[in-house]
Amino acid sequence: MKPTELAPVFFLAVVVILAVCRLVSGLLRRVGQPPVVGEMLAGVVLGPSVLGALLPGVEARLFPAESRPVLYVVGQIGLVAFMFHVGWDFRVDRLRGVARPAALVSAAGVLVPVVLGAVLVAAVGERTGTLAPGVPLVVSALFVGVALAVTAFPMLARIIAEQGLAGTRFGSLALGAGAVDDAVAWVLLAGVFSISGGSAGLVSLAVAGALGLVVVLGVVTRLHGRTVRLAERAAPESLLPVLVGALFLVAWYTDEIGLYAVFGAFCLGLVFPRSERLDHTVETLKPVGTVFLPLFFTYSGLNTDFALLGSGPVLLLTLGCVLVAVAGKFGACWLAARLAGEPGPVALRVGALMNARGLMQLIALNLGLAAGIVTQALFSALVVVAVVTTVMATPLLHWIDRRERARLGPSRAGALAPGVPEGR
Repeated sequence: MKPTELAPVFFLAVVVILAVCRLVSGLLRRVGQPPVVGEMLAGVVLGPSVLGALLPGVEARLFPAESRPVLYVVGQIGLVAFMFHVGWDFRVDRLRGVARPAALVSAAGVLVPVVLGAVLVAAVGERTGTLAPGVPLVVSALFVGVALAVTAFPMLARIIAEQGLAGTRFGSLALGAGAVDDAVAWVLLAGVFSISGGSAGLVSLAVAGALGLVVVLGVVTRLHGRTVRLAERAAPESLLPVLVGALFLVAWYTDEIGLYAVFGAFCLGLVFPRSERLDHTVETLKPVGTVFLPLFFTYSGLNTDFALLGSGPVLLLTLGCVLVAVAGKFGACWLAARLAGEPGPVALRVGALMNARGLMQLIALNLGLAAGIVTQALFSALVVVAVVTTVMATPLLHWIDRRERARLGPSRAGALAPGVPEGR
């Protein structure tokens, strides 16, 4: 397909994606789900699992093979812009009172799912016929373990923002633990790819590159005052290109070292200087994430085919992955928070938020599929995990709220309810 033929196909695809996202998000909002969950499910609806099964000709015309790389790249732009805003909105000072419990929660949230997921695949994976031929069992087992350990940090952040939880103790604790959790999980994922490729270089590159990023961002922080003064003297229309250039440079760097572009974008947002003019420039970038992030969900949905889960062994593996994911994340994070001294309601809410996989797991799965580590069937099984655990988050939070109100009464439970500042 020529570029002149591809452009109108892409334009129509974007219109359909945005319309379906709006429709699905609107329907799910009525049952208490945040819009981000609707966007993720809309991607599945537009793929072979729903649209391809009902109207295969329509799916093929809307999303020909030549258009999918374009969807991926433009979706990455939305993802990077969104994560930059997550970092920019995040307040590091919120972590000062939760650093110790966040460290314990993140450690448990990585270690337990990795072990349980790897053991599950090592025990039954070969019997299900879902493992990639020629890939060592240890690589498949470790990949699934790490994929189950990933927290959907961008989705967690978006759920916290959309539900008004940013000022709560459990919201701050979950954000801090989720950020560390995902950073560690991506280093482990680089390790899995290095084992698969027979080289330890990827892990060394990820660790050394991350240290280099910390140094550079530290320098950026020390230059805040000078940056603000330069921005005040610059022409307003010149600031957005500079911001986008810096954002894409950091995204490229973190992609190259194996930690993925979203972490570079998030870190740049954390340290980005603030002033009235710079804040306005950052706000002008926000619609980019809103419009283009759904394209990434659609790209993942096009790789998901639930028809591949039709056999008994594959269904059992899918169910096993869901159970291991929930026990290993929700259970482990809840227990770690309790051991760190957090009250029961806070620990339950942290477990519910950390249990969501969503976006980051989809990113990991797409990388595994591209590398030949994951088959289409295993990819689809793990997408079920991503969908189920993410859909669980908001109902779990609401159930915990109702449980606390019934136990303590509205006035006492209000101190831990969403939207109430953590100091109350």
